[in-house]
Amino acid sequence: MTLACRVIPCLDVAAGRVVKGVNFENLRDMGDPVELARLYFAQGADEITFLDVTATVDQRATTYDVVRRTAEEVFIPLTVGGGVRTVDDVARLLAVGADKIGVNSAAIARPALIDEIADRFGAQVLVLSLDVTRSPDTASGFVVTTHGGRTRTQLDALDWAREAIARGAGELLVNSIDADGTKQGFDLELIGAMRELSRVPVIASGGAGDVTHFAPAVHAGADAVLAASVFHSGQLTVGEVKDALAADGIVVRTQQVMS
Repeated sequence: MTLACRVIPCLDVAAGRVVKGVNFENLRDMGDPVELARLYFAQGADEITFLDVTATVDQRATTYDVVRRTAEEVFIPLTVGGGVRTVDDVARLLAVGADKIGVNSAAIARPALIDEIADRFGAQVLVLSLDVTRSPDTASGFVVTTHGGRTRTQLDALDWAREAIARGAGELLVNSIDADGTKQGFDLELIGAMRELSRVPVIASGGAGDVTHFAPAVHAGADAVLAASVFHSGQLTVGEVKDALAADGIVVRTQQVMS
């Protein structure tokens, strides 16, 4: 049985507001996260992803409140990432309504965090978020970054993905820093490379700018497609993306769109 491709709006949240930039820079306000999540749920989104892009101690309470309020109104899986450093952070986010948790910088700093989360909560809860940029300094040509794309590591992106899966990551959220916010299309080479090594679902992120950009990402190997700007600006709806995928022969979940 062919699994349906998921369409996932992404809300990059800073200080309780949705923001968006280009290549992770020049962030601008895009609206209230709960209102946007409600809109995308009504449009037929399969999941919602929240990424706290400036997660600091003083804003963590804001994130918990946003997740709680969203979970009360949006009845689809909710993934939350940003600033997750311990299994206790995961427990608190799950307690306020998150279904899955994304980890990135903290797992790179201490890879055992992946094992700990998977052992306690199960691989289905754990999404490894990879912010990837091209680099001539790694064997694959791709390197991972941390701190919202601001800090480049020496870690080969494909090697890190393999290790994280072995440790218990249940999904890979693969975001191309080079394509992020450019609206020029997904990095198909990166998606294909991740698909080739991965036995867990791959979520493609970064670069969507037109309804025609989504199907090539799926054909390159993505199990789900994630986008932000095209949804926040009203340029595209979730339904329009699903219609385009279906027209290309890709199986999507159909659900009654709420009024």
